[in-house]
Amino acid sequence: MRVLIVTDTFPPDINGVARTLNTLGEGLQRRGCEVNVVTTVEAAEPGGLRRHVMHSMPLPGYPGLRMGFSSARQMLEIFDEFRPDVLYVATETLMGIAAIRAAGKRGIPVVSGFHTNFQTYLEDYHLPGMETVAQGVLRSIHNHTARTLTPSADTATMLERWGIQNVGVMGRGVDTELFDPAHRSVELRQTWGADDSTPVAVYVGRIAVEKNLALAVRAFAVFREAQPKARMVFVGDGPRLAALREEHPEFIYAGARTGADLAAHYASADVFLFPSITETFGNVVLEAMSAGLSVVAFDYAAPRLLIRSGENGWLAPLGDENAYLSQVRLAAAAWNNAALRSAARQSAFDLGWERVIAQFEQELAAVIPPATH
Repeated sequence: MRVLIVTDTFPPDINGVARTLNTLGEGLQRRGCEVNVVTTVEAAEPGGLRRHVMHSMPLPGYPGLRMGFSSARQMLEIFDEFRPDVLYVATETLMGIAAIRAAGKRGIPVVSGFHTNFQTYLEDYHLPGMETVAQGVLRSIHNHTARTLTPSADTATMLERWGIQNVGVMGRGVDTELFDPAHRSVELRQTWGADDSTPVAVYVGRIAVEKNLALAVRAFAVFREAQPKARMVFVGDGPRLAALREEHPEFIYAGARTGADLAAHYASADVFLFPSITETFGNVVLEAMSAGLSVVAFDYAAPRLLIRSGENGWLAPLGDENAYLSQVRLAAAAWNNAALRSAARQSAFDLGWERVIAQFEQELAAVIPPATH
């Protein structure tokens, strides 16, 4: 298969969607497919998937992310050069819409991805009342494609309720060799002011309002009531970082981390606080569990799939903040429970990337007319 992935975000962007798409694309290429990417960012280093870089502008409120612009004519030129059998359109932006329209003109099948709950961010970014409008726009975009893939059953149910057709669930994987408790670093913990008797709570992800970080701050206050020596580490970047740093100078801010450095930050902590209620999946939950952390999260998306409360992590009913704080108290009491953390690690082993990549290949092949296989 010749596969063209269309996405506004791709490495070196640091976010779950960019990492997922790169992993899927490289995985398809290992399986014998030819993969090109239409995106907004140049590669940081030679090698990797071939990319076609479009004009773009920073996403409002997110200077670290870009929104691409492309005409249908530009897309047609790429199609005529690369001759894709199928498109995977991962972002519902002007660039994605142009790709879907151009594919219609060439009769190229399109599979779309629903990776991000952007419609729920509108109220967070002071655009109340726009969520219903956004749902209608998203329904129209996705129903112009042969299939829509999303990473969790919760999100699939939501999309079907909106009237989006042919929705499929394609989960996520984790690199269990990279995200491994073996990468725990005494030296890194010392820079946080933590020794073996010091519990460390960590948050990894965008530092942004839609991640419900106000609850993370409250949660750590509860955690520290039970464990007065505890430290709190934020790993990531985003529009709320400067304000959070100013409001809470007592926390440790590690900035954005990748690769082995990110893996060491996970493994060197003890409890992962994940207060978000807007995820389509939550890749960081998988990474944290693979690194052997006890995760406190709400009962939906990846946490619902992975966590058995009290056995390998801690779950609260979706949106119930008081229940979440109660689970934080339990996690604080069990911060160094070796059996619980080992169970978290074990849960991640069943979710390697190869299974996901194989499903992705099958989903793409299934929409291609038989004569072109």
